[in-house]
Amino acid sequence: MKLTKMAPRCGVEVAGMQLATCSDDELEQIKQAIYEHGVAVFREQNLSPDEHIAFAKRWGGIDINQYFPLEESHPEIAVVRKKADQETNIGGAWHTDHSYDQIPAMGSILVARELPPEGGDTLFAHMGAAYDSLSDDLKRQIEGLEAFHTADHVYKEDGLYAQTDMGKELRGQDMKTGAVHPVVIRHPQTGRKLLYVNGGFTIHFVGMTREESLPLLGKLLDAAVLEDNQARVQWQPGTVAIWDNRTSWHNALNDYQGHYREMHRITLSGEALAA
Repeated sequence: MKLTKMAPRCGVEVAGMQLATCSDDELEQIKQAIYEHGVAVFREQNLSPDEHIAFAKRWGGIDINQYFPLEESHPEIAVVRKKADQETNIGGAWHTDHSYDQIPAMGSILVARELPPEGGDTLFAHMGAAYDSLSDDLKRQIEGLEAFHTADHVYKEDGLYAQTDMGKELRGQDMKTGAVHPVVIRHPQTGRKLLYVNGGFTIHFVGMTREESLPLLGKLLDAAVLEDNQARVQWQPGTVAIWDNRTSWHNALNDYQGHYREMHRITLSGEALAA
């Protein structure tokens, strides 16, 4: 197994590994690489839906997605697709998945199934590097702070997606979500300090209104996507990406208008977050 950094502070590409048949020792190495680097990319994989599920179960539990369409014969798999005649894509802004859950998902295993001829890359940003980039004054300012996260404004019946041509594709418009998490967490496995807010689902800091929160939240969101903190995944047939939602954000670029794109995602169960 060979690891090659994708960018100075985020992402690693793993060669010489078939996920469907990797050993327990190799799986542990994969996990550590993802915990540290935020995202790992594997090329020339040929995971069937059954192999995709079997590999995910080796990590522990699977969180069934409440919003995306599900693969008909494999409901553990969420279908992330954009049709050729659609303008909107899923996940086309910086975010981390499931931060609105009381126990957020650990991460995801995303398999490329059908790709446009060009475009459709995914950007990742490292939240350990983001925290490290903050000034000492800003670190002191956010130490001990908590923030409220929800997805209701995105997925509800009159939410952001409902106002687009993606709205009819999605489910869960009647769900209510909401969770409070520390703004700075320690990674459960590595112990590294991570910035845990995101532009998609973090609404305000506890004890502050949305309006009062926005100046500070804006500074944190800007720090998170500094160019040095980012990596770019260019998808190819047979590519699989696995990422850690605690360590990274991601952003699915919507630059392939007129072309179909379909990815299969399994979300991995996580654990409670601690400051």
